[in-house]
Amino acid sequence: MTNLDQFESIFKSADKAVYAYDRPTFERVLVVTDLIEADARDIAGRVRSFLAVIDKAGTRWDTLSGDAFDNVQVLLERIEDLKPDLIVTYRHLHSKAWQWPYSLGEYLDVMTQATSVPVLALPHPDAQRALPHSVKDTDRVMAITNHLTGDNRLVNMALAFTQPNGTCWLTHVESQPVFERYMDAISKISAIDTETARETLSEQLLKEPRDFIAACQAAINTQGLPVKIEEVVTMGRRVDEYEELIAKREIDLLVLHTKDDDQLAMHGAAYALAVELRGIPLLML
Repeated sequence: MTNLDQFESIFKSADKAVYAYDRPTFERVLVVTDLIEADARDIAGRVRSFLAVIDKAGTRWDTLSGDAFDNVQVLLERIEDLKPDLIVTYRHLHSKAWQWPYSLGEYLDVMTQATSVPVLALPHPDAQRALPHSVKDTDRVMAITNHLTGDNRLVNMALAFTQPNGTCWLTHVESQPVFERYMDAISKISAIDTETARETLSEQLLKEPRDFIAACQAAINTQGLPVKIEEVVTMGRRVDEYEELIAKREIDLLVLHTKDDDQLAMHGAAYALAVELRGIPLLML
């Protein structure tokens, strides 16, 4: 390595992502169901209690019952008319497919991609899959991603939904299979020492999100937010890793990105998590 390369590496390692705290607000919340009006109001009441942390004096709560829409286009039009800051719904609206754990249903699939509004998906009310601690409060919130560094929006959303004196987990799970694929390629390049590359690359991949979480913690302390931050930075198989993390910590709400700038559909890792993790609410950004 030349002196210039060494200087460039030192310079880049010192260039760390900056976290900026900016609490999002939710002036209008829309609860979407496929139930009759009376049952829809009951669900909406429970949702409002569950999301008490974002329910301010001026928050407007709207509810769509099952007879308010009968296809995706009508639902999108109602969303456009009401202009919510947050949509709350559940899987498989107007469908019995909740009996099989293979999809989210066409309405939820489209809502997460065709609107810019965050969508909070609850366990289906008839599926009886909700975990015992689910849909009660939000004192245990987890933000999950494979690229946490610099993701201010994900962190701010997770903090906004964490109750005062609650715990917010900031997690970064690096894909073990992807890492091993790159290491296999590196092992075939004679100019690179494989063991040194394995050690230093894995260390750098995990150091960056840890540094960003430390920056988040410092900013949160400065703001005086009554939220405890916990760090989870690891390498593993993402779906399995997250299922274990969620079960062990009894997470109330999972916050994750579901949009991909390079494709129309939800990106693969997010979709796998959304389909698999049916027992707790998911806030999909």
